[in-house]
Amino acid sequence: MEIRKYSEEELKALPFMNSNLSIEERVEDLLIRLTLEEKFKLLTGRHRWETSPIKRLGIKPFLTSDGPNGVAPHSSNYKEATYFPVGICRASTWNRELCYEFGKALASETREVGAHMILAPGVNIIRTPMCGRNFEYQTEDPYLNKELTVPFIKGVQEERIAACVKHYICNNQETNRFTYNALVSQRALEEIYFPAFKAAVEEANVFSAMGAYNKINGFYACEHDYLLKKILIEKWGFKGFVVSDWNATQYIERPEDALNAYLTLEMPRARIYKRRNLQEAFEEQRFTIDVLDENIRRLLRVMFFVGLFDAPESLPKGYRNIKAHQNLARKMAEEGIVLLKNENKILPLEKDKIQKIAIIGPNADKQMSEGGGSSSVRPPYDITPYQGLKEKCGDHISIVNDASKADFVFLVLGLNHEPGNDCENADRSSYKLPKEQIDLIHQTTKANPKTIIILINGTPVSMTEWINMVPALIEVWYPGMEGGRALADIIFGEVNPSGKLPVTFPKKLSDSPAHKSELSYPGDNEKNVHYDEDIFVGYRYFDTEDIEPLYPFGYGLSYTEFTYDNLRLDKKVLSENDILTVEMDIINSGIREGAEVVQLYIHDVGCSIKRPEKELKGFTKIKLTPNQRETLSFHVKKENLMFYNENSDSWTIEEGAFKILIGPSSRDIRLEGDFQYKTK
Repeated sequence: MEIRKYSEEELKALPFMNSNLSIEERVEDLLIRLTLEEKFKLLTGRHRWETSPIKRLGIKPFLTSDGPNGVAPHSSNYKEATYFPVGICRASTWNRELCYEFGKALASETREVGAHMILAPGVNIIRTPMCGRNFEYQTEDPYLNKELTVPFIKGVQEERIAACVKHYICNNQETNRFTYNALVSQRALEEIYFPAFKAAVEEANVFSAMGAYNKINGFYACEHDYLLKKILIEKWGFKGFVVSDWNATQYIERPEDALNAYLTLEMPRARIYKRRNLQEAFEEQRFTIDVLDENIRRLLRVMFFVGLFDAPESLPKGYRNIKAHQNLARKMAEEGIVLLKNENKILPLEKDKIQKIAIIGPNADKQMSEGGGSSSVRPPYDITPYQGLKEKCGDHISIVNDASKADFVFLVLGLNHEPGNDCENADRSSYKLPKEQIDLIHQTTKANPKTIIILINGTPVSMTEWINMVPALIEVWYPGMEGGRALADIIFGEVNPSGKLPVTFPKKLSDSPAHKSELSYPGDNEKNVHYDEDIFVGYRYFDTEDIEPLYPFGYGLSYTEFTYDNLRLDKKVLSENDILTVEMDIINSGIREGAEVVQLYIHDVGCSIKRPEKELKGFTKIKLTPNQRETLSFHVKKENLMFYNENSDSWTIEEGAFKILIGPSSRDIRLEGDFQYKTK
C-alpha cells in the first residue's frame, strides 16, 4: 500500500480538518487514512505525558496532565498553578455548584499549560482510613460521590478539555497497589463502587476513564473484558477511551487481552503495545482490524473534541493563576473546612477581647502543596495557618511562642505528604497521630486549657486519647493555597463554617468495616483483598451494626442553629411510575447567617435481604439569614428504592414500607416520614 504524503495546503483541505463537519464525520475520514503502523503508534505514549504525533496527517501529540487539585508541576514543565483544596475537602462542601466551577477553572489552567486532558477526578470510594490517597478522593458514599463527580466533569468538558475519571475500579488502597486482587461481589460493585463511574458516563459523557493498577476478581483492570467492554462500553454507553494508569500494564502478558477489552491508550510508553507485539498478534488473528479501529476511533473522537485539529483561536482561552481561581480556591476551603467540636461556643473568637495567641505545632507553617504523588501542585504562594492567622491578627493581637502566656492556643497538627501519611504508593503506617504530636497535645493543654486543635490531613485519624482535652477542633484537610486565610476567617467568625464530613471517623481502626481481619485489609498472603464488608461501607456499616463513631458521616457544626420542621409527603403510596415529593421547612433559629446541608436518607423497612439501616438519597445546601425560613423539596423515584439482587442478577424493588429520614448527619435525624411502595 502506497502511503500518501500531503502538502500543508492539501492537508488543510481534507475533510477531517473541516470544523464544520460533525466530530463523527471527521473521525471516520481520518481513520480511513491511517496505516496499520500509524494506528499501532497511536496506542501508546511517546513521552511520559503525551502520545506520538503522526506528522503525515497533522496529528499532534495529545497532552495529559496530572491534577486532581491543580495542574501538576511534573506534567507541565514545572509551571506554577493554582492549588485548590484536595478532593476530600471539596467533598466536604457538599456543594455541586462549587464542583462545577472548580471543573471549569481547572480546565482553564490545563488549557493554559498546553494540555488536552486532566487526569481527574479521582472518585475511588474511601473504604479504609489507611489508604494513602484518600485525600485525593471524595467520600465513602456512592450517592454523594456521583453527585459531586458529574458537575465537576461537566465543568471541565465545557471548556473543551477532556476529564479522565479514575481509577476504574476498586483501587481502594496503596498497599500492593500494582498487584493486589480485589475479591468483591457484584452487589458491592453495583451499589458502592460503580455509581460515580456510571454517572460520569451516563450523565456527564466523560471522555476518558483510567484503568486501575490492581486486579478485580482475578483479572487486571486494564485487561478486564467484563468491566471495560461489557460494563463501561456496552452497558453504560461510554464513547471515550480508556487509558491505563501509568505502568499499569506491566503485568499483563498479551496485548490482545487489553486491546480486545478496549484499553485504547497505554501510558506512559509501550510495554504490551510495542509494535512488534501488536504486529505478531494481528497476523495471528488474536485481534481484528475492527477492534483496532474501534480503539483508535475512541481516541480520535476525544482529540477532535478538545480541538487538536482546530484553530487555536476557536477554542476557549486558558488562564492560570488568576485572581478568580484564587478566590474560588478560598471559597472551596471556606465551605470544606469542618468544625468538629466547639465546647461552650468557644469559637468564633472576638478580636477586641484577645491580646495574645500562640500558633504552634508541626503543621502550623508547613506548606502542603507539593509532594504526595500525582496530586502535587506548585502554586505561586501557599498561605499556611500561621500566615493566615498572623495576617488576620495584624497589629491588634500579638503572637507569642509560650502557650501558657496566650489567651488562646492554636495547635496545628495532622499528617503530611510523606510516605506513611497521605501519600501515593504507600498507605498510612498508623491510625493515630504521631506520638510526638500526642505528647504535644498533653503538654500544651496542661499549659493552657484554651487550646484549639487544627488538623491538616486528608483522612480520618484517631482522637480518643486526646479529644476530651480540648474545647474545640477544626478539620481543615489540605485546604489549598488560600487555606490559611479561609481558616482565619472561620476562627474569627467572618465566615460561618458549613463543611460536613464526607466520611465516618471511627473511634478505633478495628471499628472500620474494612478492618475486621487482615483478609479484608491489607489482604492475604496471595495479595487477595477480601471485600467482606460487601455493601456495608462507612456509615452503612456503623449505623446498621449500631457502632458509635467518633464523628458520623455528614456531621459538621455551625455558629448558628437550624430547626427542621413540617415534613410533608405528597402521597402515602408510591407506585412504579410515580414521583414522591418530600417537602420540609428549614429555619435559621440562631443569630448568625449560615449554611446547612440538609440530608435525606431512605430506610427499607422490610426487605427480604439485609440492607443498610439508611442510605443517602438526596441533599441540599442552603444559606439562611437569622430567622429565615425556606421550604425544601426532594423527589423520590422508584430508582431511589432499588437494590441489586445477586440471585436474579438485576436491580429490583420489593413492595413494602419505607421511611424518609431527614437531618444534618446520618446520626442526627430530625424528621421522619413513612410511605409504601406498590407496583400498581
